[in-house]
Amino acid sequence: MSELMSALDALAVEELHGLTEGGLLDRIAELVAVHNRIAAELTRTVRRADTTQAAEHDGLKSMRSWLIGHTRLAPADASRILRSGRALEHFPALAAGFAEGAVTAAQMDVVAAAVGERERAQAEEQGIDLAAFDQAWAQVAAESPHQSLVAAMQAFEDALDPDGPEPDPTEGRRLTIAKHSDGSVTGRFDLDAVGGEKVQAAIESIVQADRPRGDERTRAQQNADALVQLCDNQLASGSLPILRTVKPHVVVGIDLDDLVDPATGAGAAEMGFGATISAARARYLACDGSISRIVMGPDGVPLDLGRDHRVVTPGLRKAVERRDKSCVFAGCGAPTHWCDVHHLVHWLHGGETNLQNSALLCERHHTKVHHGFRVERQPDGRWRTWRPDGTEILIGPLLH
Repeated sequence: MSELMSALDALAVEELHGLTEGGLLDRIAELVAVHNRIAAELTRTVRRADTTQAAEHDGLKSMRSWLIGHTRLAPADASRILRSGRALEHFPALAAGFAEGAVTAAQMDVVAAAVGERERAQAEEQGIDLAAFDQAWAQVAAESPHQSLVAAMQAFEDALDPDGPEPDPTEGRRLTIAKHSDGSVTGRFDLDAVGGEKVQAAIESIVQADRPRGDERTRAQQNADALVQLCDNQLASGSLPILRTVKPHVVVGIDLDDLVDPATGAGAAEMGFGATISAARARYLACDGSISRIVMGPDGVPLDLGRDHRVVTPGLRKAVERRDKSCVFAGCGAPTHWCDVHHLVHWLHGGETNLQNSALLCERHHTKVHHGFRVERQPDGRWRTWRPDGTEILIGPLLH
């Protein structure tokens, strides 16, 4: 192990500026192979530690918990290594390719995730030769793109179930959402082909319809924005099922003093599912929402509950939509049903809720305007947009 570390130390001090483009690519290919070999050795070693219950030496119950606690691996990565380790002894051809550096850890996991103990037992009952699949998978993994191995797994699934999948596609659908300490969420979903197609079609429709000039978001960011917009549209439609006597909506609780204070006010507001947000973010949501006043007693018990008051009435929204027709931020043009009605001068600071003090802004640009950007309507009806530094965003002619 010390020799390996010394070799890595030597690699780390090698000068890269003198390498040609071809030399850089050759070096990367060699490093990927080395990376695969190290991943294979890690997987083999973890498997041995798992079978001997080595984690008990440090007082832990499982190698998964040891990897998470002692090496700071993400839980998903720890599970992947253990899963692949269990598969090594059942797929010698793949294991050999992995050890030689021709098969990646991700490819190994494709097989390990799809062919577990239950699937191996089914194969044995049906007289399916796993060795033949092992050879084929090892060849595909070493010679073809990653996705080709994913497709090749379908042949094994078809052999296990020649009559086809169960008629109910919902049995295999999964959606998990994990909330973090800062209120952000991480999610994962698994869908059947038809369900996945529906989700992709819905998200793609929003992604392709919202591509303003100068958009530098990554595809992952575009997809995430589209998912939020999809939910925003559905919540705004009012057609979702009633949730505990009220229509589902975003709920924010904040003290009046924090709401009217122009400071950012980190962690001043609490949302319905427990996340905390800044007072500034709460003011953004209050720009086009319903406001309810709750007077609290010294013991924390509500003394008086005011009626919901819609800041922007349906009639005013129709008028703003008719006038602006789309998001007014320079270069955007997102459709009206994606937009909030923004108060040019916030109602908290005395701004009136009327047509003259309103602007239609999509979620992204509504956020921008609450963080230093500014939009203004000219007497001739044109909208102009300024950056936080006071320079104007101008849309020039398209260059070909």
